[in-house]
Amino acid sequence: HIDFSIILYLCNFIFCYRQRPIIRSTMNRVLSSKTAGAGRLPALRRAPSARSPAGLQVAAMANRGGSTLRAGLVSPAQRMMHGSITNNARRAFTAGPLKAVPAPNKNMTEANTTPTKDILETFQRADAVCFDVDCTITTNDGLDLLAEFMGVGAECEALTTKAMDGTMDLSESLEERLNIINCTPEHVKKFIKTYPPETRVVEGVKSFITALQSRGIKVYLITGGFRELMLPIARYLNVPTENVFANRMMWQWDEVTMMPTKLVGFDDSEPTSRNQGKPEAIARIRDRNPYNTVVMIGDGATDLEAVQIDGGADMFIGYGGVIVRPAVKEAADWYVTDYAILESALKRFKVTMIGSGAWACAAMTLASYNARRENSTGLFSEEIHMWVRERDVEGGKLTDVINKTHQHPRYLPGVDLGPNVVANPDLLSTVKDADVLVFCAPHQFVRGICKQLVGKVKRDAIAVSLIKGMHVRAEGPQMISEMISRYLNIDCSVLMGANIASGIAAKELSEAVIGYNDRQHATLLKKLFETEYFGITLVRDVAGAEMCGTLKNIIALGAGMVDGLGMGPNTKSAILRKGLDEMRRFSQALYPSIRDSTFLESCGVADLISTCYGGRNRLVAMEYTKSVMEGKSTSFDELEEKLLKGQKLQGVLTSNEVQEILVKKGWQQEYPLFTTINAIVNGKLSPKDVTRHVQACRTLLASSGDQKQAAKSESGDKKMPMRAPLTLTMTS
Repeated sequence: HIDFSIILYLCNFIFCYRQRPIIRSTMNRVLSSKTAGAGRLPALRRAPSARSPAGLQVAAMANRGGSTLRAGLVSPAQRMMHGSITNNARRAFTAGPLKAVPAPNKNMTEANTTPTKDILETFQRADAVCFDVDCTITTNDGLDLLAEFMGVGAECEALTTKAMDGTMDLSESLEERLNIINCTPEHVKKFIKTYPPETRVVEGVKSFITALQSRGIKVYLITGGFRELMLPIARYLNVPTENVFANRMMWQWDEVTMMPTKLVGFDDSEPTSRNQGKPEAIARIRDRNPYNTVVMIGDGATDLEAVQIDGGADMFIGYGGVIVRPAVKEAADWYVTDYAILESALKRFKVTMIGSGAWACAAMTLASYNARRENSTGLFSEEIHMWVRERDVEGGKLTDVINKTHQHPRYLPGVDLGPNVVANPDLLSTVKDADVLVFCAPHQFVRGICKQLVGKVKRDAIAVSLIKGMHVRAEGPQMISEMISRYLNIDCSVLMGANIASGIAAKELSEAVIGYNDRQHATLLKKLFETEYFGITLVRDVAGAEMCGTLKNIIALGAGMVDGLGMGPNTKSAILRKGLDEMRRFSQALYPSIRDSTFLESCGVADLISTCYGGRNRLVAMEYTKSVMEGKSTSFDELEEKLLKGQKLQGVLTSNEVQEILVKKGWQQEYPLFTTINAIVNGKLSPKDVTRHVQACRTLLASSGDQKQAAKSESGDKKMPMRAPLTLTMTS
């Protein structure tokens, strides 16, 4: 009779023993001290398929009682047939029943140099890529090269080959090679100086790793080599040291100098010091990070183990650019000999511009520059399509002229948009298969555009709005980004800032803000638009950034009226200050989550200043004021047609939309500058009333009775609260 609790205890101990390297190391020491000649506990091994008579891959470890503990191994072929295991199951990394795994189908593996659709998609959605180092990132084995440096290269190379082919235990191989090398710290320093990283890395790997990192894919180095030799390589490749899993040399320290003097072995608590340590390292990575897909790249049998143990990688790419190991090549999900193949297979984001006005063209100069291969890491597809409303211009159809000259002759003449820009008059074909949709059309047209695009865009596409305006509905105002998100069911960020098109086209120093909900999307968009002269700050405040960009056009009308009246900087600065205050209070009344600090970013005060000194709203308002003061009859519509050459004036339309909200809620008197500017553009007040907007607003409301009517219609609304003080808490 055996007590059942003892069985449970033993099972739990065995599980912990396989899981924890510290327990493993402790048990080795205990057994070594108590059992003469017993040596180390045997490592959990996998018999490679190349050596299995039945073509089966099995793993077994004999315990001291004579029974067998088996680990379930899953081959790449099995994963392709049965689908990937769940994330929780992968992380479990537990022992399971013995599984017989058929040898890979030779007809299938002959073609594994060309990935299947499933393999390619798995690679492209990787969250992290783990690299072996020796003979994968470097052109040689680091320890073998150190051995050659020490004059014992031949002896060590034979042991390395056995470990990589799976015919010798990795721990045993490492121990024997270190005993043969017998180096000192000074030898290691001289070795690193003699063989700097740039002379050792494989051609194309640095470019490939940079391309991965530019996409936000995390890179790890998991190697059976030694940390002392690997860290210079990691620094050269810009891989953080905390992302390096490697063995550590152990040194004897001089009692007098307190300096390391003699190599005495290696730290066997590191997972990479033994067979099946690489899947254990990946399991640790998964425990610390919410990665869905992890890819392992390597040249040897210990690298292949990463996908053959639960909790390891989801895919194994064999690399044979330095040495080809037949068993590894046969079992790999994908086998390559050139990193250029992997880099070219990375996902490239197709970008589409919806709109072709002056600001759209200026933004296109930024995006097309960053998409061209000579300026990027291949993150974006080089060709960018731009939707253009077709019309006849001098020289033929507008799209033909743009595609021939790479310039927009109407809105941004003389400015090169980029040789990789393709103008397209058909909206649906322009957005087909696009990953990034850039909206930059007059805001009154966006609803109609979105209706055409429903069901026509990729489900995993993202959008960014460069549009400054809002849509007023019976149930309340709707921001353009919100409209895009709801119609197309995709995430939409905004790019707002002091962005006058002519200045950006001239490559003058400019900046903007990307307001985002998803930081990963914002980071991608930043890479699309940021240049050395166009800086971008990320702000987690979509509504705040967009409201700033929308409302500043109203204040720009007031600034233009001040200029038209011939007033000086004192008056203009007073209008700007009052305007910024009303912008902030109105925005936070509609969207209480908007931050005060957003108004101090480029999308706020900077955009307000630039628009009030150089924007088209200011220009048209100034000319309107001059005409009125001279007794000439004119309108904003006439001046828009005359001065803007087909571009749309957003300030008047936005003013009417904001005023509709103020009237509906009974807030006109709380926003006297907004109310007065709207009355002026609609001919109810004179432009000179902008300088006495508080009194003018009060007189207007008293004479018209609008305030009373609004109060009646909105009896359920509470009066607008008094403004809160502006807090200067900056965010990034």
